Amino acid sequence: MKMNLPNRLTILRVLLVPVFVVLLLAGKDSFHMRLAADFVFIMASITDALDGHIARKYNLVTNFGKFMDPLADKLLVCSAMICLVELRQLPGWICILIISREFIISGFRLIAATNGVVIAASYWGKFKTVFQMLMVIAMVANIQNQIWQILTTTLMWISLILTIVSLVDYIVKNKDILKEQS
Repeated sequence: MKMNLPNRLTILRVLLVPVFVVLLLAGKDSFHMRLAADFVFIMASITDALDGHIARKYNLVTNFGKFMDPLADKLLVCSAMICLVELRQLPGWICILIISREFIISGFRLIAATNGVVIAASYWGKFKTVFQMLMVIAMVANIQNQIWQILTTTLMWISLILTIVSLVDYIVKNKDILKEQS
């Protein structure tokens, strides 16, 4: 099977996850290793924006991409947050809430798919992903000054709020999917 460019970018994002994890955890006390981990995370995040844009612009949307793109995003962001919990930079309960939201939405999408319904990503979900990625970038940088710490904490809270708002938005917009299963 020949892979188009958006799907290759998605696969690249998945392959960058273990590279990021190793750089971050192996170099947790090294500024240069954290900088390298941040660079890898940023590059992986950019592939997220690029693959979708290219797929839509050039009509290269595939079933593989529809399935793997959101999975690659979840792998990247959730792996990063779990590492940040390990490094004691992100409270575990925030990580649990964010990952729980991902499981709930994936469950909604699975139920919808069995009924032939595709649940598209909402703007709230896209904003959530952007802020989660910004939060991870700021936390991995781990710059020890007061302004950076305030920025990082603010990004964490915005990410959490957008996670909850996007979950409520999905549930409200797609509540009929659950009714069909009752």
